[in-house]
Amino acid sequence: MARHQYESPRTFRVWMAANTVVVVGLAVWIFSPSAQDPDTTQATANAVVQAENRRQAERPAPTKEEILAIPGIRFGVSTPQAPWSSAEIDKAAKAVGAHPTMVQYFVKWTEEFRPDSVPQTYKQGALPVISWEPWAGVKKGPNQSLYSLEKIIGGQYDSYIARFAAGVRDQRWPVAIRLAHEMNGTWYPWAERNSGNHAGDYVKMWRHVHDIFVAAGATNVIWIWSPNVITPMPQVKLDPLYPGDDYVDWVGMVGYAIQESTAAQVYQSTLDAIRKFTQKPFVITETAVEKGPRQLPWIADFFKWMSTRPDMAGFIWFNYSKSEGGRSDWRFTDHPPIAEAVGQGLKSVKLAPPPRH
Repeated sequence: MARHQYESPRTFRVWMAANTVVVVGLAVWIFSPSAQDPDTTQATANAVVQAENRRQAERPAPTKEEILAIPGIRFGVSTPQAPWSSAEIDKAAKAVGAHPTMVQYFVKWTEEFRPDSVPQTYKQGALPVISWEPWAGVKKGPNQSLYSLEKIIGGQYDSYIARFAAGVRDQRWPVAIRLAHEMNGTWYPWAERNSGNHAGDYVKMWRHVHDIFVAAGATNVIWIWSPNVITPMPQVKLDPLYPGDDYVDWVGMVGYAIQESTAAQVYQSTLDAIRKFTQKPFVITETAVEKGPRQLPWIADFFKWMSTRPDMAGFIWFNYSKSEGGRSDWRFTDHPPIAEAVGQGLKSVKLAPPPRH
């Protein structure tokens, strides 16, 4: 009998339970008092983790097309230690009564691709979403001429991009890449108004990076183009920043509720602008809501609005506190009323099952 394309949540839980028994058994043996000295114990523990990652990587991988075809709304989270902390993801799942099926994490261009991040994420029942940022980090500011779009287009980072692409290709499993997000803002070096960039450079950069991946055979990438919502800078048009449907799989939006009372007030004008030049499915790649009297009603409206959007592929909750990098305390995990509201909302929509793993 043919294997089902997607495993049910029950099958996922049974698989996780079986693997947990194995891992716990190994851990008991590794860390028992009669075990080896500390150095040997740590080396053995690392070997167990590496063996598990190899086993995961060697399993038949789903195709990119399978991932894109999964029905329903993907519930995603971004947490400070993602994707390495299973505890953070489990805490999020417990808080709202639903396991995330996307996990987003950030990789600067000073960092290489880590192939072990992919099986780590799939083991958690989630699609890895890499926010790939052409800069050296926030401490260097919004103008970083070292990472100008012109330098990327001119080939200065081709060897780095090619290594990254080869790593993504060789581990085989589908990976979503949100490249140079919020390009219509002014707070990142890849904005066309920063770092000595020029009009038209962003699209050239995107296509250049994409073409290197194609040349490397890294066809297992789900490309996410994700501007900020247009409300803070309505004068910046999105159409000239769009690389084209041949270069994008999902369109995204970054948008948080600050003073707004409804989800449409946050997202609709941006979605209307995007729909003038593409019909690609969309993902809200970062969202949360400011504390205050509007918070709980806004969450309820967010899920109601979401249920009216058949073109929506999912959303990612930015589950960070202010000290962890959030503009505010965006977490639902540490605020039971917020978690309850999100949990109720998740029950009201058709959620996507976990990707096959």
